[in-house]
Amino acid sequence: MTSAAAPEWQVAAWLNASSPVSLARLRGKVVALYAFQMLCPACVSHAIPQAKQVRQIFPRDEVEVLGLHTVFEHHAAMGSAALEAFIHEYRIDFPVGIDQPSGQGPLPLTMQAYQLRGTPTLLLFDRQGVLRHTLLGAVHDMQVGALIAGLAARTTTAPPHQSHGNDGACRI
Repeated sequence: MTSAAAPEWQVAAWLNASSPVSLARLRGKVVALYAFQMLCPACVSHAIPQAKQVRQIFPRDEVEVLGLHTVFEHHAAMGSAALEAFIHEYRIDFPVGIDQPSGQGPLPLTMQAYQLRGTPTLLLFDRQGVLRHTLLGAVHDMQVGALIAGLAARTTTAPPHQSHGNDGACRI
């Protein structure tokens, strides 16, 4: 990615949101978007709890936390009804988008546009909507907190950075 604003997410539906969520409407906030699958072990054990912690720690007027259910395997088992039950059972209170399925193969459209390589993946956007960090796998809470705090404090732009968590990713 360049220093230009990232592409909009292609979402079939938003859960836990009163209206559609877009990157453009979130300008001025740091955005932490957790791409996950409800049957991904690292997503359930690490990414979802971490997203909930980020939501609790950072002020909502500064940092927006979102989920993106981006299914690239076991499509039949992870439909919208199952996702709604999952969100209820795991008490997820932030907006969760359902990545738009592709008619051309197993990878949904936002996953393709961002060239995601598996789940969980954390995408961190700066206040201008520029993708600054792509983190695949289980990433330590301290690292995520430091990256978000750095983006929240930053007013200048710098080249984006990609890094990887240490384990547990469901890779494509």
